Amino acid sequence: MHYISTRGQVPPVSFSTAVAQGLAPDGGLYLPEELPDLKPHLADWENLSYAELCEAFFGIFATDIDPAELKRIVARSYTNFDHADIAPIVKLDDDRYVLELFHGPTLAFKDFALQLLGNLYESQITHTGHRISVLGATSGDTGAAAIHGLLGKEGVTTFILYPDGRISPLQERQMTCTGADNVFPLAIKGSFDDAQTAMKTVFEDRAFAEEVGLSAVNSINLARILAQCVYYLYAFFSLPDDLRSDITFVVPTGNFGNVLAGWLVQRIGVPIKGFRVATNQNDILHRLFQTGTYELEAVAPSVAPSMDIQVASNFERFIYYAEGRDPARVREIIATFKSTGKYVFETFESAGFSSSRTDDAQIAQIIKDVYATYGYVADPHTACGFAEGFEGKEIILATAHPAKFPDTIESAIGQDSTHPSLEALKSRPIVKYSVEPTPEAIKAFMRAHV
Repeated sequence: MHYISTRGQVPPVSFSTAVAQGLAPDGGLYLPEELPDLKPHLADWENLSYAELCEAFFGIFATDIDPAELKRIVARSYTNFDHADIAPIVKLDDDRYVLELFHGPTLAFKDFALQLLGNLYESQITHTGHRISVLGATSGDTGAAAIHGLLGKEGVTTFILYPDGRISPLQERQMTCTGADNVFPLAIKGSFDDAQTAMKTVFEDRAFAEEVGLSAVNSINLARILAQCVYYLYAFFSLPDDLRSDITFVVPTGNFGNVLAGWLVQRIGVPIKGFRVATNQNDILHRLFQTGTYELEAVAPSVAPSMDIQVASNFERFIYYAEGRDPARVREIIATFKSTGKYVFETFESAGFSSSRTDDAQIAQIIKDVYATYGYVADPHTACGFAEGFEGKEIILATAHPAKFPDTIESAIGQDSTHPSLEALKSRPIVKYSVEPTPEAIKAFMRAHV
């Protein structure tokens, strides 16, 4: 299978090349040249373990990786999860379920993809002998998951940009207290969008990318999206038969990658009813699905910091399909949005998505109400999935462990929320580096530390 750029100005590449590059050289995002049909596989996959399902799924997409090597990569990727089911489902009542995605080493859904991506990188380095420099930007959870997915990997130097003071203290400690000498947490003044924009510009400098062996860990990397597809499949098979086609997946999201993965699973043959995009007060995606207008606003810091995003990078992949797989239209839309901060879709099709918006006051009340009703503690991001006003059966993706946001949880329900791995970080020294959020400053820092 080959992979093409959403902007259509570079030749198709293999899976391994798409993963190694992260961002396509024309600035676009990689997608399969043709989407496969999963329907013939569903019966055979139904009773597989999580790792077995991941291996079978990637066997369709990673056709340039030897099957035995793929099996080893996947097997290593899901050994550090603290629940036997990897992605367990909790039934709250007959209409509401929770898919817990926080049982990985950094207690966030990003671990599902980044544990795998770290092992994919390690395999590539073993075969090529070429060192890589990983550059990422985070609004909270991606950075920690990327760092921990790459810890101990020979030949990798990791640089993670994050908005100083705009992530939770424990999220910051997960990145800055590793003690690793090849990990560089880069604190910038500004928002996540500032970090993400600078990062993408660095990737567009192909000479620099070749110089340092640049690769991406953000959800612009196709492997991230494909790895996240697997937990939708696993959840679908874990549900009772009568629920599988009659339940909506509710996805707290800021960068659109989490929900895009589920939507791709639906497009390639799994009969999922639909998706609700659950945003916090940074609601560019909610406004889009309500009005057809994609319009930038200032980022408003919130108690759900991993969703404090206005420019949803994975939306470009959705545009590619929504606009009839026309790269010229994608380039036009992205260019207009980049220059004006706004794009109005004349005939916007929601493609089965609904949406909701939850502000900080509502998040606190939801955490309180969910605990009172179900005895279940939801983190601030997951709480956005419990927004009122929707009927029918729902499965809400729990994207992070509540212990990562102890102040918000204690304020809402008067209860401490802790986790041993987080408690251990509190006594370790913080090591971080201040860098201006400009491509030039980032490249200069990377050159000095590769």
